[in-house]
Formats: sequence, C-alpha cells, structure tokens
Amino acid sequence: MNQINRRESLFRLGTSLGGIASAALLAQDARSTEAMLAQDARSSDGAEGPMSPKIGHFPAKAKNCIFLMMEGGPSHIDTFDPKPALDKLHLKEFTREGEMKSAMESGKRYYVASPFKFAKYGESGAAMADNWSHLSSVADELCFYRGCQVDSVNHPTAMYQMNCGDRFGGDPGIGSWVTYGLGSENQNLPGFLVLPEVSYPQGGAANWSNGYLPAFYQGTPLRAKGSPILDLQPPPGITSARQRANLDFLSQVNADHAAKHPDHDDLNARMESYELAFRMQMEVPDAVDLSGEDAKTLAMYGIGGGATDSFGRKCLLARKMVEKGVRFVQLYNGSWDSHDYIERAHGNLVRGVDQPIAALITDLKQRGLLDSTLIVWCGEFGRTPDNGVRGGVAYGRDHNPNAMTIWMAGGGCNAGHTIGATDETGTNAVENVHHVRDFHCTLLRLLGLDDNKLTYYHAGRFKQLSQFGGKVIHDLIA
Repeated sequence: MNQINRRESLFRLGTSLGGIASAALLAQDARSTEAMLAQDARSSDGAEGPMSPKIGHFPAKAKNCIFLMMEGGPSHIDTFDPKPALDKLHLKEFTREGEMKSAMESGKRYYVASPFKFAKYGESGAAMADNWSHLSSVADELCFYRGCQVDSVNHPTAMYQMNCGDRFGGDPGIGSWVTYGLGSENQNLPGFLVLPEVSYPQGGAANWSNGYLPAFYQGTPLRAKGSPILDLQPPPGITSARQRANLDFLSQVNADHAAKHPDHDDLNARMESYELAFRMQMEVPDAVDLSGEDAKTLAMYGIGGGATDSFGRKCLLARKMVEKGVRFVQLYNGSWDSHDYIERAHGNLVRGVDQPIAALITDLKQRGLLDSTLIVWCGEFGRTPDNGVRGGVAYGRDHNPNAMTIWMAGGGCNAGHTIGATDETGTNAVENVHHVRDFHCTLLRLLGLDDNKLTYYHAGRFKQLSQFGGKVIHDLIA
C-alpha cells in the first residue's frame, strides 16, 4: 500500500471527490515514475537511469550551461551600464523616506559617479567599463540584458531567488531543473557541478539544492582548494574488484529493502550515489587535472598569475567538464558587495575574473563548443546610484533589486546586442522590463526546455522553476 504523508492527506480531504481521485492518480503516477527511475538507477550495467540524456521540449543550440555567479551584487553602473548623468550629480545630497523603503535606502544620501571610464567595443558597440580589458575583446559574443528585476534586497533571499526561483529556500536550483529535464551526457560525473569559493555564498548549499526533486539532481560542490573531491582513491590494499564486489552486495541488500519500502526515495538516491562515486574514481582524476593543458592555455586563463589564478582554474575546469558532457556547471566569485570604496573593491574583483572569463569564451569558441554552451553572468541584484551618509563619504553603493545587468554568451543567445535599459541614473529598469522569473524561462528555453512543461508534483500541486509561470524574453534569443 502506498504511503501518504500528512500534507497530502489534508490536501485530499479539502477537495471534492473528483479532486481526491485526480490527486490520488497524479500522486501515484509521480511515485511510479520515481520508482521506475530509481530502479533504473540501481542498475550498474549501463542501463538508463534518471541522469541519462533526455530530449528537450524544443530544438536548441545550447546543450550545456556555465553559470558565472558574482555573489554579492555587482554594480551595473560600474561595469556594463554607463550613467554619465551621475557625473553632474556626484556628491549631491538628498533625503529618501517612505514606509516602503528599507533602512538601507532611507535617510540622508548622496549620489556617486562611477570611478571607471567607459567605452564602446566591437562591431556591436557594447558599452563596457574600460577595466574589462580582456572581456572587451569578445564584446561581440555577448548579449547584455539591462531589464531584469528581482524582489529582495537581502543577500540570502536574493541569492535563492536568482538560483532557485524562490526567495525562501528549499526549492531546486536551476542546475537541478536542467538536469531533471535533460539528464547529463556523462554518467560517470555528476550532471550538476558547483565550484564555490572557500566560504560558501550567503544562503549556503541551499543555492544548489535539489529541493523537492529526487536527490539525483542535487548539485555537487567541488572544493576550492586542494583536491576538488576528497577520497578519490580507495585506501591502500583495496582493489577495484573488491570495491565492485562490496558494492554489488550492498546494492542487493538495499534493493531488497527498497522493494519493501517503495516510497523511500532517499535510499534509491543513496544507492545511486555509491555507484556514481565508484565510476567517478575512474573519471574525475583526469577531469580535474589541469597538468595536461599546455602552457599557452594556462597562461590564457591567467593560471599562475596571482589575482587571476583562482578563478582561472575554475573557468578552465568548467571548460573541461563541459567537454566531458557535464550538463550544468556553476562558478562562484565574490564578494561584490561594495558598499564603500567601490573603485578599489570592484577594481580588484574585475581584475580577478576579466581574463579568465574572456579566455573561457575564446577557448570554447576555438574548440567549437561555444554554440552549444550557454554562458550566463550575473549577481543576485544590482547597485544603487547613491550611498548612505554613514559617518563620512566613501564612494560605494547599496543594494538595488530594480536594476541590474545580466549578460549571456553562446548557446543561441542574441549575441552582439544590448537589450533593455535603465533610467538616467540606473535606479530602475525602464525598457524591456521583466521579473527574474521571465529570465529563468528564457534560460530554460535556450536549453530546449519549457518552464510550463518542466514540472514536478509536490505538496499538492505541480511546481516549476518560475513558481507560477513566466514569459520567455524573445529578444534575448537569436
């Protein structure tokens, strides 16, 4: 007899007889599907499992995604959205009040002109701060979007919304949704890999959680220092044959237990994780080893170059993972939360990521992988054109959910174009304005997925990345 949890029981009691029957059938179908996938996952002889490649809802150029998350909220005004009007307003003080204004944006304030100079690059004439000296060389590969808005000014909730579609945590990450919809092309590596900083971003590992999706789709973080994955090699004296025999015995015991408890999905996922870990021992050492790259490639990414070394390694590792068929790779860099001294803070941050990101785009293009790899660059929100007077003047910016810049490259995006605009001070998006849920729908569409069809039955309803549906921003698609 199938088990029904308390939430589902209450849901069924509160509906009509037809609704009860419908809910029962839907829930039973969902459990049957999960059981079938779990049964496939238990097979170690190459049979299809939940992470096997799947066909999307639409034909799409993009097969993989590299998501560059600049945690902390990079300033659009000081990177890719010049505001010359602020030059005349610089240091002009004013007072902002209102019941709907947060403590951060209220009180005595002053405008801040960007300390960076801007120029136009490429045939597209993309506007970029001139300290992006490497990225500017591939400006025509970029599609800038200036119309995105989010709901929160708090880092953890804004991170959750950008990464999972929901401000309150507990929902699946974008990479989980993508691998749920498309599987992965390499069954010996996780389909969703995360390359965080030494300290996790605000909100922690929930930013790449599988949420209510089966545990197969959870993001797997690689360590920022030392071996990316601990215990890759078996203990001395333990052969692969002995490991295989132990896993086969454990698999049989677990399979017998799972047959008696078909609703215990965590057990199925744990069984698959053992099998994946065994396969990873063969695949991962080569995948994370950068010593086989030639000196020219290492230099292009800035590896061994001080400020660029850390993020350069992540970008090169992302390229290697995409080459090996990993579906979704997310890289973190931070913190871009520059409330004060933005010239120094943003200057150092740009110096660390500019060369590696440009190298990633160039390298993928040279290898014929850029068309099939969607690259996304963003933070969790933008920055204000002003700052609060807090015991003195320090040229920085506060959080701004109403204006931000996101850019994409490769994967069928509308490269060489700037879509949307913000007002003269960069306070609000005013052209081609869309909530982040619409951007998420667009990202999925570029990968061949329909947000309205990519759903999962949970807690009495079908859930999706956008929460309750959104619109594709067609101007962002070539």
